[in-house]
Amino acid sequence: MMKITILGSGTSQGVPVIGCNCDVCKSTDMRDKRLRTSILIQTEQTTICVDAGPDFRQQMLRENVQHLDAILITHHHKDHIGGLDDVRSFNFLQNISMPIYAAPVAQEEIKREYSYAFVDKSQLYPGAPTYNLIDIKDHKPIVINELTIEPIPLSHLHMLCYAFRIGNFAYVTDFNTMSDESFERLKGVEYLIIEALRHEKHYSHISLPEAIEIAQRLNVKKAWFTHVSHSMGRAVDVNKTLPQNMMLAYDGLQITVENN
Repeated sequence: MMKITILGSGTSQGVPVIGCNCDVCKSTDMRDKRLRTSILIQTEQTTICVDAGPDFRQQMLRENVQHLDAILITHHHKDHIGGLDDVRSFNFLQNISMPIYAAPVAQEEIKREYSYAFVDKSQLYPGAPTYNLIDIKDHKPIVINELTIEPIPLSHLHMLCYAFRIGNFAYVTDFNTMSDESFERLKGVEYLIIEALRHEKHYSHISLPEAIEIAQRLNVKKAWFTHVSHSMGRAVDVNKTLPQNMMLAYDGLQITVENN
């Protein structure tokens, strides 16, 4: 049994967007309040997070996360790594450097963004976070306790981004191009969280029609759409237009997966 919690389902700006007075940004429906995109995966033995954006601290507090075994990084945009300083609390609680699985190119950005955490030990500030950076490699599964996670490469315009598959569940966000090989590696997935930025086509993300098409081609039992912008429209309205087994994800949504 695996529980997935939507920590955030919004774009890099979140929803509401600063200074915007559209119907979505003014909505009182909590399904239209979206922090930056991230998920929490929990089993009886293991708790991992996919991405740690600027809302990471708020998300950890909201879900009362007491222990974190690792963080998986899809890619190195700010809205996916901007909260990594706040792993300091887990460093203290668990007395370990936080294992962070990321592509080498993403690790370089993490080192640049958090340079103060990578200085010589004699110069390290006592309150700085500590990280154990671990390479993500194509076709090499990530094993964390009892979980085996398959990283699947995607293209986010010119940037490498990873989807993650655990058995019959997959999390796929921030991409505009998926190779045939990567699509093949998603076959058999029954539960899919996939990005859908907006209705219209975008240069570095997929749209809602494209996300629906992928979910239908994979013949999934259930699909949830994440990384949703305010231009998508209100959740209550959009959900009425979707296939019966699909819906917009929302912050705090919990999904239980019978993994196989």
